[in-house]
Amino acid sequence: MSLSSSIKLFTKNVVLLSCTIIVAGCAANSGGSSDAIYDPNEDRNRKVHAFNVSLDKKFVRPVATEYSSILPDVVEDSISNFASNLGQPSILVNSVLQGDLHGASLSATRFLTNSILGVGGLFNTAEKLRLKEHDTDFGETLYKWGADEGEYVELPLLGPATVRSTTGIIVDLFTNPLSYMVNSPERYYGTLASTSAGLSTRGRYTSTIDSILYESADSYAQARIIYLQNRRFKLGDKGTAFSADDPYSDPYEDPYAQ
Repeated sequence: MSLSSSIKLFTKNVVLLSCTIIVAGCAANSGGSSDAIYDPNEDRNRKVHAFNVSLDKKFVRPVATEYSSILPDVVEDSISNFASNLGQPSILVNSVLQGDLHGASLSATRFLTNSILGVGGLFNTAEKLRLKEHDTDFGETLYKWGADEGEYVELPLLGPATVRSTTGIIVDLFTNPLSYMVNSPERYYGTLASTSAGLSTRGRYTSTIDSILYESADSYAQARIIYLQNRRFKLGDKGTAFSADDPYSDPYEDPYAQ
């Protein structure tokens, strides 16, 4: 990628971040208390949820189950490690934006360790060396900046979210430095790896996800409460009614693995 192209992409990113700050300000005044479920568009969200469940039943679940059964666990783990490692630069950027220099150094160290000693990230060497895992996103950055979570939304394909986390998802697409340094088609390797990792997760936790989507009396309400509980707990939002304890300590933290 040429220097001029990198500058253009960087400029686009700066503009996007500026717009996000404005959106964050709107989200901060979007209504809803911090300790309650704010879902003013429940009817629309339920329709999206029904679409997601239908898609899962007809396509995602069978493909993921077959995918996970065919691939050896070691291969699935390597793909997941690779996808996770490619996301570390974005975690580093968000850590810096949050003023968390310790977290930024952890992300940088894990990325370099796994990239060099872990054969491009296929092996989680950092974990074996007991380097603490660090994870964050732009949704958490907005939380640190004081933006309220806003209304609850269910996104097509992606599932449960809030206005704040949705904004974070969009911005995170542009904040990974690797996207400015790697040319096509290599820049899409991370997307493919993340998709594969998502299928692995869906396949490995079939029983847990099925119990939520297909065995609950109201799968929409169940998915919503699980997402909000886990998201608020992760953010350490001590002002919410859901943050005292983490009732869902299963490694599959929410039904859509956001």
